[in-house]
Amino acid sequence: MFFHIVLERNMQLNPRFFGRNLRENLVSKLMKDVEGTCSGRHGFVVAITGIESVGNGLALPRTGPVRNGTAFVTFPLKYQCVVFRPFKGQILEAVVTLVNKMGFFAEAGL
Repeated sequence: MFFHIVLERNMQLNPRFFGRNLRENLVSKLMKDVEGTCSGRHGFVVAITGIESVGNGLALPRTGPVRNGTAFVTFPLKYQCVVFRPFKGQILEAVVTLVNKMGFFAEAGL
């Protein structure tokens, strides 16, 4: 149900965030963009637990690190996170919050 996995993502960062705090700015943007999202392959991202590596901004080999037409730079990040992915047949304790003709909605883990 809960898994600790390593994922990769290319983050685009505006040059105004460059400088001494470049890594911290990338990590905070990653947390804001990724935590609380859901993908069909990995499940619901609960929390980012660590950063394994931050690339040099050379994620796009043909066009270079700077995107055409913008000043944004793309950085490849590899990070560890806790994901929630329930499988068929598992039991999950939840509180029902809404019932309507579409079905019911519940909240778990609060």
